[in-house]
Amino acid sequence: MQQSPFLGELIGTMVLILLGNGVVANVVLKNTKGESGGWIVITAGWGFAVMIGVFTANAFGSAAAHLNPAVTFGFAALKNDYSMVPSYILAQLIGAFLGAVLVWVQYYPHWQLTKDAGSKLACFSTGPAVRATIPNFLSEFIATVILIVGIVAIGYSGTADPDKGGIPSGVAPYLVGMLVWSIGLSLGGTTGYAINPVRDLGPRLAYSILPIPEKGSSDWSYGWIPVVGPIAGALVAGFILRSFSM
Repeated sequence: MQQSPFLGELIGTMVLILLGNGVVANVVLKNTKGESGGWIVITAGWGFAVMIGVFTANAFGSAAAHLNPAVTFGFAALKNDYSMVPSYILAQLIGAFLGAVLVWVQYYPHWQLTKDAGSKLACFSTGPAVRATIPNFLSEFIATVILIVGIVAIGYSGTADPDKGGIPSGVAPYLVGMLVWSIGLSLGGTTGYAINPVRDLGPRLAYSILPIPEKGSSDWSYGWIPVVGPIAGALVAGFILRSFSM
């Protein structure tokens, strides 16, 4: 199989979810080496997961390395070009599902040892600290606006004149990882900062069908918020950024 944007988005997103949900599993499941590591460990792990996911996507053919439908929609709105949206999102969803399955395999003995069903679900999908529809939606919306604005700002710095402080080539993935780390530390305490529809949807689908011992509900009544909230935030951010670029 040749390198392609579709393959890059799929493999990159798979790696993102394997490492991102993997750090959650390491912290919340019983009898792991990282049990009870805390929020700092989770947010750091997700930041690193984004960085490695971007590099992986690049290696397999996706120069854009979105790994996230919110990023795809945000840049589509910014550029007024939606041609890549269907193929990118399909690849991202497949990759997210596969990444979640790999997390299940990686931590296979620990699902039986963990008795709390909520902890098991947390290894796959996000959930609110306080369940309140409008605040939960706004949390995802605001965090995703910051994500898109931050990514565009990093990209702008990367294309600036090096003599005037532009970032060197290849540094952007590290900075995007730091951006996601910052969002998690500052804004993630409300809903777990999905800020990525397939990061939640793909693993939630995997959780619903995998043979996980004593698992509970997939909580589909909440599942629309980490999908719709990030897409809405990304579109608004893209339109705002486009208005300033014209």
